Amino acid sequence: MYPTRPRSALRTAVVWEVVRAALEKRAGELGRPVLDVVDTGGGTGNFAVPVARLGHRVTVVDPSPDALFALERRAAEAGVTGLVSAVQGDTQTLPDLVAAKSADAVLCHGVLEVVDDPAEALGSLVGTLRKGGLVSLLAANRNGAVLARALAGHFNEARTVLEAAEGRWGAGDPVPRRFTGEELGRLAVGAGLRVESVHGVRVFADLVPGVLVDTEPGAMEALLKLETAAAGQPAFHAVATQLHLLATLA
Repeated sequence: MYPTRPRSALRTAVVWEVVRAALEKRAGELGRPVLDVVDTGGGTGNFAVPVARLGHRVTVVDPSPDALFALERRAAEAGVTGLVSAVQGDTQTLPDLVAAKSADAVLCHGVLEVVDDPAEALGSLVGTLRKGGLVSLLAANRNGAVLARALAGHFNEARTVLEAAEGRWGAGDPVPRRFTGEELGRLAVGAGLRVESVHGVRVFADLVPGVLVDTEPGAMEALLKLETAAAGQPAFHAVATQLHLLATLA
């Protein structure tokens, strides 16, 4: 079961499978089927609701009241209202919203790109974890953006992404910050985490014309399988749109 509709599953399937397997493993290690999961920046519940469907308790912390309202509606439709809590806030207020050492896992997807201080934000997240807890980090990949801008014919912007401190192609870039795999790894280690795996996300999905995927029989399923096969191979990390890092608190 993917956390989104089939078309958008191309963008989430790899992350979902890694997260699902990691939660299953952690639950087995602890000898209890229900984990406490914090989803920071979880918005409308794209991951929180599927995690709740696995039977885990999920607290979604997000600054948008509209997103949290949509989350509550989605949780109700999925029959997991009792397992999903919506809390308005962000990484700066997280220590006041979630008790220290109370979570078995933290999801941090698309957050480090927009916070003022990624290291501080990650430190706040780690502070909520119990020993041995999981952290799922998903962030925009600098090198993937270089390739995307170059393929679009924006060669100066591609070079700017490559050289700029925060990996942006200019003032009009909607992404405030991008990371390399090495940068994400250093952030994780600096926060006291041990990196367990790194996957490239959307290695091909953003490069293949959508019309091909939508109209060619079997194309979507084949592309999903290709994404999954390539995600764990370091050679493809450089061209992925996003990087997914799974880590544990020692």
